Amino acid sequence: MAPMARLALGDPAPPFELPGVDGRVHPLDDYREQPVAVVFSCCHCPYVVAWEDRINEIARDYAGRAGLVAVNSNAGYLGDSFEDMERRSREKSFAFPFLYDETQQVAQAYSAARTPEVFLFDAKHRLVYHGAPDSDHTNADGAQPYLREALDATLAGAEPEAAETPPVGCTIKWRS
Repeated sequence: MAPMARLALGDPAPPFELPGVDGRVHPLDDYREQPVAVVFSCCHCPYVVAWEDRINEIARDYAGRAGLVAVNSNAGYLGDSFEDMERRSREKSFAFPFLYDETQQVAQAYSAARTPEVFLFDAKHRLVYHGAPDSDHTNADGAQPYLREALDATLAGAEPEAAETPPVGCTIKWRS
């Protein structure tokens, strides 16, 4: 796989149209005029599992004001099939669309490398935050809530204080 150009703060959100576990196709345009967090995710990664309840809470708390989608780009990895995604979404009652990037083109367009990896775009779909959901996957209570703070700033028309943090998690499983 060729090296990817990294998305930089202020860059536009690469468009997508991906199938979701809900049976619908979800385009980025579903979130026109609204901030949207694109979270690269999966089913098997222990970091995703540690953070997924917090990500689900964020989707619920900001519903109607900001969008959140999770995108699984892992290629043929055990435990990350579309059926695994459907099962996980049902078990956890995900409040966000869980989308399948089977071709991995969306992950490449976003230069995503990890799960979970968050890309938050403002209402004009310019990148305003990139990194981890929060500062500590092991401790929800003691973690600095990067994504929530970035969403609050963006919704208030301000720049997030922490605009970039290191994404922490498993690597995306690329096709060879």
